[in-house]
Amino acid sequence: MKNLNVVQLNGLRAVEAVGRLGSLQAAAEELGVTIGAVSQQVIKAETQLGRSIFERTPRGLRPSRAGEPFLRKLNAGFRELSEAVGSVRHRDDTILVISVAPIFASRWLIHRIHQFSARHPEISLRIESTTTLADLAGSDVDLGIRIGPGNWPGVRAEFVLPQEMFPVCTPELAQKLRTPADLVDMPAVIDANDQFTWDRWLKAANLDQPPPKTRHMFSDASLCLDAALAGQGVLLAWPILASWALEEGRLVAPFDIRVKTGMGYYFVTAPDVREPKKVTLFKAWMRQAIAESMADHTDGSPTPLP
Repeated sequence: MKNLNVVQLNGLRAVEAVGRLGSLQAAAEELGVTIGAVSQQVIKAETQLGRSIFERTPRGLRPSRAGEPFLRKLNAGFRELSEAVGSVRHRDDTILVISVAPIFASRWLIHRIHQFSARHPEISLRIESTTTLADLAGSDVDLGIRIGPGNWPGVRAEFVLPQEMFPVCTPELAQKLRTPADLVDMPAVIDANDQFTWDRWLKAANLDQPPPKTRHMFSDASLCLDAALAGQGVLLAWPILASWALEEGRLVAPFDIRVKTGMGYYFVTAPDVREPKKVTLFKAWMRQAIAESMADHTDGSPTPLP
């Protein structure tokens, strides 16, 4: 215990974050500091502890044999500390704090939250747009909305909507598309970070042909949608990303083929915590709003394939 007493809390936080997230970069993003600062904190903590918690490999840091049990206990300790802080923090029943991915916030939620406010004027929303899964037990975040496999540790995940991919384009470009085979002659807008490729969609369409030719590639799905709206090509989109543009008629889905990616949207909440009424009300409203937004562009929109 003597060594633990002299280890600074910031150093332990850095060690815990690196161990939990698996990289210096991810830990730096969560802690809001530079990668170099995290690295220095880890080195300093290891020096104070008198042993290495991580092994340095070509692929980055990984827990050492001595580090693995230490990191498990450290993670549990920080979680208990966060829960203790959260248990005494005053929560305002009139303010609902939601942590949500930027794409969901900007392309779906922002267009519809006035509907929730009209139905529940007594509740104000505070939207935290981030790609990081919030610490639901130890922060003032009431509800997270996330896309993924739904198996995140330490949270309760409730399935909302599957992610399904389908082509969208402007009505002008759609006039050139009579069958899916016509896509071979069309320019495509590509999301550089999307793991779902045109090959999978073409296979579902029973087509053995090259994908559309890449015209532009972006590292952000929101920019991809803007490019599609500008008529720069056909985009493989999903309902949450494109629903507002489809409802307004600025984009169309020319073919009735939709392919599931294996991912989904989930409500994420702290485990073993009684759900506040404001969260229940928002979840009920959002389920209804999603159902309505999907129904608004049923005609001419994709229908799911198994």
